[in-house]
Amino acid sequence: MRQGLTIGDLAKRTGLAVSAIRFYETHGIVAPVRNAGGHRRYGGHDLRRLSFVMAAQKLGFPLADIADHLRPLPAHKAPSKADWTRISKTFARDIETRIAALTDLRDKLDGCIGCGCLSLKSCALYNPADIKGRDGTGPRNLTPFAG
Repeated sequence: MRQGLTIGDLAKRTGLAVSAIRFYETHGIVAPVRNAGGHRRYGGHDLRRLSFVMAAQKLGFPLADIADHLRPLPAHKAPSKADWTRISKTFARDIETRIAALTDLRDKLDGCIGCGCLSLKSCALYNPADIKGRDGTGPRNLTPFAG
């Protein structure tokens, strides 16, 4: 690798704080090389990784899941198109699941929320004899991914 980007350069390019980049490093998102003076040096592939992480986090994906997807990628070179395609397919499935859950939430938001209160007339239809209470506490009909 040539001289590479300093952590400050990487921070400027990504908009992240230096401390955030170090945090991502502890989670295996980026793996800088050290120059002869012991300073971190980053490559363009690290810029791509951090950009991907930032986009995925904005979509609500937990850092642990993102790191799991990035872990098998080559550490000190840019991932191939096939690598990114494989990761994007997995994220696309997760996004579709989230979209379905949010659509369901939107459509049910003004109706019975399945909280077990039995205060609405429609509760007798959606939650007779408080059967939702057997599934757990809280708003069972509005909890994403609830059974």
